[in-house]
Amino acid sequence: MSDERIHRNDDTHLPPDATEEERRQAGDRLRERIYVTFTTLAILMATNAHGDALDSPGILWTLVVSVIGVLLAGLASDLVSHMIAHSTLPSVREFRHMVAVSSRALGVLVVPLISIGLAVFDVIEDRTGLVIAIVALIASLAVIARIAVSRTGLSGWRQFAVLLVLVALGVLVVFLESLAH
Repeated sequence: MSDERIHRNDDTHLPPDATEEERRQAGDRLRERIYVTFTTLAILMATNAHGDALDSPGILWTLVVSVIGVLLAGLASDLVSHMIAHSTLPSVREFRHMVAVSSRALGVLVVPLISIGLAVFDVIEDRTGLVIAIVALIASLAVIARIAVSRTGLSGWRQFAVLLVLVALGVLVVFLESLAH
């Protein structure tokens, strides 16, 4: 394994010679980021729907606690799935991968935490912080979808069609999450 591959922590830019295992692990980490992004988006959209009664410290606390809960649930799910599929506990290497999948997904929170944090300290309005966070999350989903589609090897128009389907699914998820609140 090359030094560049060992030190590169960017799952969206795998080297062309990445092994199937490296690709699977990168896919696991990206999948968890997508789950966390949708969870965070749902929380922020539900909060945004509460009108003028926005409380940035409360939003920040809800966001952190909810996302940590989702990540721990994902870790528990990975552990149970591994035990069912392999009839054993994961090895140390496998467990480290499971923890990496969960912990790396926290990167999704950077922009939302900064924007809402700025609102907590009255640098920007509460609603502005919330809107910045929501837009950043939607943009993040769009970038991940575009990267995924570009790796398929499909022709340009087929990539575009798949991207449209992914966008439609994303819009449907956001719509359903907003209906729940």
